[in-house]
Amino acid sequence: MSWPPTRSCTPTSQALTPKGNRPQALTVTKLEHPDFQAYVTMAHALADQAGAVILPHFRSNTAVDDKGGNGFDPVTAADRDAETAIRQALAAAYPTHGIVGEEFGETRGTSDLSWIIDPIDGTRAFIMGQPLWGTLIGLTSGGAPLLGLMDQPFTGERFWSDERQAFFRRDGETTAMSVRPCASLAEAILTSTTPDMFDGAESKTFDRLSRAVRLRRFGGDCYNYCLLALGHIDLVVEAGLKPFDILPLIPIIERAGGVVSTWEGGDPKDGGRIIAAGGARIHAAAVEMLSR
Repeated sequence: MSWPPTRSCTPTSQALTPKGNRPQALTVTKLEHPDFQAYVTMAHALADQAGAVILPHFRSNTAVDDKGGNGFDPVTAADRDAETAIRQALAAAYPTHGIVGEEFGETRGTSDLSWIIDPIDGTRAFIMGQPLWGTLIGLTSGGAPLLGLMDQPFTGERFWSDERQAFFRRDGETTAMSVRPCASLAEAILTSTTPDMFDGAESKTFDRLSRAVRLRRFGGDCYNYCLLALGHIDLVVEAGLKPFDILPLIPIIERAGGVVSTWEGGDPKDGGRIIAAGGARIHAAAVEMLSR
């Protein structure tokens, strides 16, 4: 099954077409590295290992701890054990590479390459039994995103970036992904994980954008960004993100033809207030509204 680009904000059954030279408001990713394909293969292997650790905990009433901070910040054994498995595999395969993970912080390497790990992005959904979570694995080169992968082992879906394209796999079938064009905010579908991520001023700004679009829905975490790359969502707008929440997703979005930036149109790799869009035109319109 494939999800092709469309001529409007409504999916069609037309065949996939090349991305061509789509205009991009901002390009964050680094495209070339001599060992790129080996690193993609490694990312897939890491996702397989993490999924094998995580799935026995899903919908099993696993114990939940609160990491504290502002509000409820849940973590489970699945989060910790999956990140541990990934770290051990990376240490064995690439001992000079750095690692930045949500659960165990940063391990500095001696090379300019660093793996970015969020073992379960969407832990709240995970503990509720909703399959709207995923394992994020990214690799940066000199601080720039090089490749990214999101794996949803329960549904059997995987999204990742190659050097020039983004791909989706389910039921053993792999297809190239492409965002869909959307002519205006009035035709757009907008998603965000939760309205609770916005403070007072941000909430007012987000609501202003929400009133300009056709449809707004909450929930989804990393899954929303991948659905944007797959051509089903036009805008994802969030705030308060950490680097590991967004870095692995940037190559997937960009190589599917999308645009990702801060609300002001800047580099998103450090997290914060993030907007992802299906194209430069809709991105520019949303940034103009968000940056007022």
